[in-house]
Amino acid sequence: MILGELLAETGASRVTLRRDLPGDYAFPVTDEALAPGVKSLREERTVDLRSQPVALEVAAGRQVVQDDCATAYDDPAFHRMRETYGGLAAQIVTPVLRDGAVTGIVSLHQLGAPRNWMREQIEACRAAAARLEGLL
Repeated sequence: MILGELLAETGASRVTLRRDLPGDYAFPVTDEALAPGVKSLREERTVDLRSQPVALEVAAGRQVVQDDCATAYDDPAFHRMRETYGGLAAQIVTPVLRDGAVTGIVSLHQLGAPRNWMREQIEACRAAAARLEGLL
């Protein structure tokens, strides 16, 4: 419900929740909300988040806001991830924190074309992460 509300509020392409599950290093997508025609990431296991620059920022407890992912990093693995994720063009990635530890990751994806995220949309991601903190 929280992810669906965030998708509707922002008009993004996809919202995912990744959880830190015991025995799974990859923070798999456990929940998501999708705009019509957008591919699910629940079964995607080819991207190693341990080497992704955004995941490293989020692991340090920081929110990442990218209006244009194509220009965000020169890292070839990042650009392969963008294609694997369906043409990821812009994103907001927010840690879900409990006692200072990252227990989940909320990702808001815009596919196809870059997008200038509004302050309200960035704050909506933080609010969704805060709501999820008590549920994880």
